[in-house]
Amino acid sequence: MSTAWDPYMSEALALAVSVDAPRGVNPRVGCVLVRDSRVIGRGYHRGSGTVHAEVAALAAATESPSGATAVVTLEPCAHVGRTGPCADALIEAGISRVVFAQPDPTEQAAGGAERLRAAGIEVVTGVLLEQALAVNADWSFVKLHGRPHVTLKLAGSLDGRVDSAGGERLILTGAEAQEQVQVLRASVDAIAVGTGTIAADDPQLTVRGLDVSPAPLRVVLGSAPVAADARVRAAGAEVMLITERDPQSALSLLADRGIQRLLLEGGPTVAAAYLEAAVVDEVHWYVSPLLVGQGPMALNGLRVQMGLDVTGVDVVGEDVRIIGIPAVRG
Repeated sequence: MSTAWDPYMSEALALAVSVDAPRGVNPRVGCVLVRDSRVIGRGYHRGSGTVHAEVAALAAATESPSGATAVVTLEPCAHVGRTGPCADALIEAGISRVVFAQPDPTEQAAGGAERLRAAGIEVVTGVLLEQALAVNADWSFVKLHGRPHVTLKLAGSLDGRVDSAGGERLILTGAEAQEQVQVLRASVDAIAVGTGTIAADDPQLTVRGLDVSPAPLRVVLGSAPVAADARVRAAGAEVMLITERDPQSALSLLADRGIQRLLLEGGPTVAAAYLEAAVVDEVHWYVSPLLVGQGPMALNGLRVQMGLDVTGVDVVGEDVRIIGIPAVRG
């Protein structure tokens, strides 16, 4: 249902996704100050350590904000971090009403609405909530689950093999699928494989053919050593080595690094372990029109029966891509 605050919230959301708004450990937040249907101040959060959107809008106000309405995309915070509580700043400025879209999902920063109401300020919530959730979908996911969103990418033959039994490496997917994978890589914060894949395939874990900055972090899972001349270390690239065997604990380490979206590219043992731990949120499975016969399977050691709630199937060159959400079947 539309409200009178929708146009102002739309402007606040546009501020939140400004070019220099953060992508990382902090949410994207925009704020506008409104008096008598006029916007008298605008602000957005520019990244860790900088003032929050509400404080930026107050500082940019063209007239006194006392008695005005603050329209903000995320519930004003109530905690002291690298900056002070935004709820207190709004109270001290004399704001009479606060309209926000998304409640803060974190225990640390939540409680702003209660603090505002206790100070006698009218609070309106849920305005353009769906749009606000979309702006900070990855950040919200990490805060709710304590780990990044995980996409598992696999490629296999029609008979479920990922390589042949011989010593020569098998190229499964065609050029079109490989280009599509580069787009997928460009959309994440980190790309991870196991040490077995490093030893067998010597991948670079880079985005090829697309200009991406910053490049996704290269992550290697497992305790086996990674050779100094491995291609994943090329040009002095930063590589995060995670020896933690528990998938949830490993993902927590990535969340601590500010990783919000992870692309897990295997191999078979890592893929099975993360599926079984129920920490894979989406699967992109490429099926090649090829029968390999003898060779390693796409999954190694999966001990539960699992299906995919399929959300998409498409033909990519000569390959077929199946996208789905893992669902354990009892």
